[in-house]
Amino acid sequence: MSDKTAVSEAPLAEHGASVLPQVTVDSYNAEIRDGEGFVGDRASNTAFREILDGWRKRLKHLDEDPLAPDGLKGKGKNGKPERLSKRKLDKLLAAGDPKAAGLLLSAIEDFAQELIAVIRRFLKLKAWQGTERIVIGGGFRDSRIGELAIGRAEVALKADKIDVDLVPIRHHPDEAGLLGTVHLAPGWIFSGHDGILAIDIGGSNIRAGVIETNVKDSKDLSKAAVWKSELWRHSEEKPSRTDAVERLVKMLRDLIREAKKGKLRLAPFVGIGCPGLIDKDGNIRRGGQNLPGNWEGKNFNLPKLLREAIPEIDDHPIAIVMHNDAVVQGLSEVPFQRDIKHWGALTIGTGLGNVRFTNRE
Repeated sequence: MSDKTAVSEAPLAEHGASVLPQVTVDSYNAEIRDGEGFVGDRASNTAFREILDGWRKRLKHLDEDPLAPDGLKGKGKNGKPERLSKRKLDKLLAAGDPKAAGLLLSAIEDFAQELIAVIRRFLKLKAWQGTERIVIGGGFRDSRIGELAIGRAEVALKADKIDVDLVPIRHHPDEAGLLGTVHLAPGWIFSGHDGILAIDIGGSNIRAGVIETNVKDSKDLSKAAVWKSELWRHSEEKPSRTDAVERLVKMLRDLIREAKKGKLRLAPFVGIGCPGLIDKDGNIRRGGQNLPGNWEGKNFNLPKLLREAIPEIDDHPIAIVMHNDAVVQGLSEVPFQRDIKHWGALTIGTGLGNVRFTNRE
């Protein structure tokens, strides 16, 4: 068998694989603990909100809250400060009252210091040594506040002679979680097809979409794009595990029909990003506690259930690969990180996702 033939018949990666078509996954879902719990929890969206609320509470003795619309206490339910959206916070930072902007900058600085401490801990891990760049994704990155915190952390690290670049993920985090799935599949699977199905599962939302690969324009998949997607906020409905799977199957079937109407040829492949540590058989070993129902352990296998519900696409048996959601979001950056060898990704959301990659030749 020639080398060319061997490559063209390369098998699909296992679920949660360490060796993928273009990168090696050196580490993911690393859990660093200290006396206060998981270190990563200090650099999460939840942590930033707690820092911000802490600053607002410090002004309690003045009986004012610079972030409140009327400048008064601005308390919401249970006497806690009213929660403001990322967009409102960004607006206050850019064009709000100077005191409001000053309060936000104080919270950003405190959060940046926590992020710096977390990054230092990751860089001490054996699997993270030699990291040249860290891509920051997750919902927190999708704000000016997040971008400033990332920039502040990079400046401080480099001032301390830790030469690592921190860059916001280039795609919107919601799209990055879908786009990364194209890098779970070997290139041959795209031959004769225009796109694939992608799933991004989170603790609050499930998003499914069709990724148009555009391989004719970019063999490295740098021009892959989300053609169509559907979002389901399962946290608002609190469904059972069975209901969640049935809803996801419906979303995929709807997307298959839409692709057919649009004359977009789907490859018989589904890529999935899901929280937790993923076993090679598709079970979630741990880390799925925020998903609807109990998704952990040997009694639940999402890829198997999806394959049973949708066995074929255009008369071809369907193939499914599932990996950790931070891994998949990080994979969306593969075409743009070829100038270095070792790089990582952190996703700042409800928690802190993490992955470290080494580019393959």
